[in-house]
This record gives sequence, structure tokens and C-alpha cells, in this order.
Amino acid sequence: MIPIRDENPTRSFPIATVFIIAANLAVFLYEYSLDPAALQDFMSRYALIPSRLLAAPASAAALSILTSMFLHAGWLHVLGNMLYLWIFGNNVEDRLGTLPFVGFYLASGVVAAVAQTLASGPVSIPVVGASGAVAGVLGAYLVLYPGASVVTLIPIFFFVEVARLPAFVVIGFWFLLQLGNGVASLGTAAAATGGVAWFAHIGGFITGMLIALVVRAAQRNSTRSYYGW
Repeated sequence: MIPIRDENPTRSFPIATVFIIAANLAVFLYEYSLDPAALQDFMSRYALIPSRLLAAPASAAALSILTSMFLHAGWLHVLGNMLYLWIFGNNVEDRLGTLPFVGFYLASGVVAAVAQTLASGPVSIPVVGASGAVAGVLGAYLVLYPGASVVTLIPIFFFVEVARLPAFVVIGFWFLLQLGNGVASLGTAAAATGGVAWFAHIGGFITGMLIALVVRAAQRNSTRSYYGW
């Protein structure tokens, strides 16, 4: 299932979401402008390398957790992440507020990177992409807007159906795929040969859900206090 938009209006313009998308695209365009040798050096310097982080977690390698969130391995990688961020990020930002959303996004990405590092062990394969942070956005959206309508493309053999599905179906299906593939990758050579960072997705998603649960409870308590319930 490929979401193309949601039917969930916002009250304000998503400044942080647009800025994050612009930053990711700008960095990718810079990557695209580099020759292969320069690109390899750039990735080596700013991508997350699990072996480096585990060897010296308090060193400059820790900064790569943040910088790696803005690097991508190709057009499909960056455009797919930005599509999901655009569809679901604006509503989460609307609920949290602009600055809290930035902190939430980065926190989800940090936990995602740590989860992937712990799952993969001390490998030297670079980990790049906004997927972990975007997964946090999906987890928060699932908690805050489970019944929101999401217009979705559903490929069926040679045909593509367009359907309106509740967010919990679209996002829940996405998470089950990540969880299933993550469990299946345990004990295999996937971590050593590279591929999808399944546990970054899982870690980011769970982080987003937990933060959203806290936010939702706090906002409900605030509403009850305001009305004297």
C-alpha cells in the first residue's frame, strides 16, 4: 500500500515539516553533485557507522547519528521518505507545535539509530536516511489520528486500485512489514551485507507512539482541568 495523501486538515502551516523536507532534499542534491570518490568520503564522514559508534559512543561518531538522518542512498530512498513525512508530518506538527515537533523528530531518529546499531552490532556498513525519524512520525500519527482517512494506492498484479483506508490499516500494515522483516533478518548475514535498516524503523516507530501517548494524555488532562471535569 502506497499512501498518496490524507484527508485530515491542519490548523496551521507545517513550517518544521517543510523545512525538514527542504533540508533533506538540499543535502541529497549536494550528494548527487559529487563525484564517486567525493561521495564516498562524504558518506564515510557523515553517515552512521555502527562499529565506530560502538567503539567510541561519546566521541564525534555520536554526531553522525544526527547527520545520517539527512543523507540518502538514492532518489527512491529520499522521495519515499519525504512523501511519508509530507503526508503524516503536518498533522503531527499541528498537534505538537513547531518546535516540539522538531525535538520529537530528532529524538525518534536518535532512538532509531541506536536501535539499529544494537541490532546490527559492530558492522562497518553506513546507515543513512530519515526513515527512523519518519517512522516516529508514523507511530505518533497512528496514536493521534487512527481513524483518519488515507488515500492509498494498492497495486494488484498489473492493476492499481485507489482506496480510502483508515490510518490504522495503512500504518499498521506498514509496521507489521517492518517487524516481520526485522525478526526475519535476525541471525542472518543481512547486517553485514547492507540493506534496509528494519530495526531503525521499529525503534523510531515505537518511540513515536510512546511520545504521542504521553502527549495525548497530557492534552486530555489539560482539557479536563480547563473545564473542571
